[in-house]
Amino acid sequence: MEMTASRRRDFDIQDAYPTRGEGPERWIDRADPVVWSDWTPDAPITRDQADRFARDGFLVLHDLFAPAEVEALVKAAGQLRAEGRDRAGDDVVTEPGSDDVRTVFRLEDHDDLMARLARDRRLAGIAQFLLGDAVYIHQSRLNYKPGFAGKEFYWHSDFETWHAEDGMPRMRAVSASLLLTDNRAQNGALMLMPGSHRTFVSCPGATPEDNHKSSLKAQTVGTPSQESLTKLAEAHGITDAEGPAGTLILFDCNTMHGSNGNITPFPRSNAFFVYNAVSNALTEPFAAAAPRPDWLARRGTPQPLEVTTGALA
Repeated sequence: MEMTASRRRDFDIQDAYPTRGEGPERWIDRADPVVWSDWTPDAPITRDQADRFARDGFLVLHDLFAPAEVEALVKAAGQLRAEGRDRAGDDVVTEPGSDDVRTVFRLEDHDDLMARLARDRRLAGIAQFLLGDAVYIHQSRLNYKPGFAGKEFYWHSDFETWHAEDGMPRMRAVSASLLLTDNRAQNGALMLMPGSHRTFVSCPGATPEDNHKSSLKAQTVGTPSQESLTKLAEAHGITDAEGPAGTLILFDCNTMHGSNGNITPFPRSNAFFVYNAVSNALTEPFAAAAPRPDWLARRGTPQPLEVTTGALA
C-alpha cells in the first residue's frame, strides 16, 4: 500500500508543533532558540539589539538606509504596483472588493533593485546572525495599504501557516520589513505582541483545499481564538511598529502580529522578505493535503543567498 505524505512524515521528522487537528486549541512552549548565534563584536547588530530580539521577538531599526536608497526603493515599488494592475497573475493580490493592488509576491524575481535589497547585509546579514545559518528567501512581497480603503489583517503567527501549509519544520525563520512610506498606528502600522513568540498556539480545524486563495485577502484558518489573543495581549501587551520610510522591522516567525485597516488619506507600504535557514528547508506540509504554490513558499533545494555590502543607490 502506498504511504501517504502525512504517514511518510511520521517516519521522517517529528512534528514539534502540531496544529489544525481535531482536538481543542492549545498552547505549546517554544522548543527552538530565538537567536541562534552567540553575539560577537563582528555581529551586524549590537548586543543590546540581539538581547531585545530574543526577549521581544522583534526589533525596530532606524537610519540604516540613506535617503537616496529609500527614494530608489520607493520608485521601484511604485513601478511594481503599476505593473501589477496589468499583470494580474497569481502572485498579485488585490484588495477585497476592488482591483487595487494589495500585494506583489516574488519581489526579487520582478525587480533588480529588490533582488539586491534581499541580499543586503542590513537584511540578509542580520538574518544570518539571528538564525545561525546561511539563509534563503522563503517568501517575499510588496505590501500596500491604500489610503481610505486598506483592509485590516487579523492576528496570526506566520509560523503556524508556514508549518501547517508549507512544511517548515522548526521556528528558524525571520521576517524583514523595510518601510517604504511612513507607517503609523493611524494608517495601519504593524502591531506585535512582544514575548508572544515563545508560545505556539495550536489551532483546531482542518485546512481547506487551496486555502491560500482566500487567506491572502482575509485570514480565518489557523488564527487564535479571541480568548487566546486576550490572554496573550494581557500577558505581553501590544506594540505599534511605527517609523518613517527607511525603517527596518525584523520579527521572529512565531511573533503574534496583525494590522488595522487604513482609513486615513496616507497609504502604508513595505518591502517584505522572509529568510529561512538553509537547514530548515521545507518538507511536506504538516497540516494540508498539498503545499502552497512556489511563489508563496520556495521549495526544492535551498540556494543560500550571497550577502552583499555597499549602497543600493
